[in-house]
Amino acid sequence: MSFGEGAGSEVDFETMQGRNWPSLTQFSVFLENRVGQLLEVIRAFHGSKVKIVGLTISDSADCSILRLVLSHPEQGREILALHKLAFAENELLGAELPAGPGSLADLCAALLQAEINIHYAYPLIIHPHGRCAVALHVDSIEQAGTALHAMGFEIICEADLSA
Repeated sequence: MSFGEGAGSEVDFETMQGRNWPSLTQFSVFLENRVGQLLEVIRAFHGSKVKIVGLTISDSADCSILRLVLSHPEQGREILALHKLAFAENELLGAELPAGPGSLADLCAALLQAEINIHYAYPLIIHPHGRCAVALHVDSIEQAGTALHAMGFEIICEADLSA
């Protein structure tokens, strides 16, 4: 799969894990439901080059799940393990939203047209190219990336988050 603007400027992607589509690593950190847990996780990254690029929290009666997208996932993984935090990883699709009204609706419509389900989504705090961006957990990252790119959306890769 390749992405780019115009003929002849396409870029072939291959991630560090050998995938041929760009994706973002999400860390799902399992936390006790008690005061101060979020702050402890955030402080774990102080003094490192790792920035929290996106986050969302799912709460239940017994525990919370903190979903994080980090600027440097390899170092972030080491920090989470060093602090003995229980976590899981999965891949998300990152997409920039064009300026103007209706861009989020256009993104959802493009995925609907391609019959791709959005399981959840959340905004990214850091805007790689000065534009709003969203992280998406979808049925198929490769198909979603292809559909969104065909509709003019810029796909974000991990290198965009660490710049």
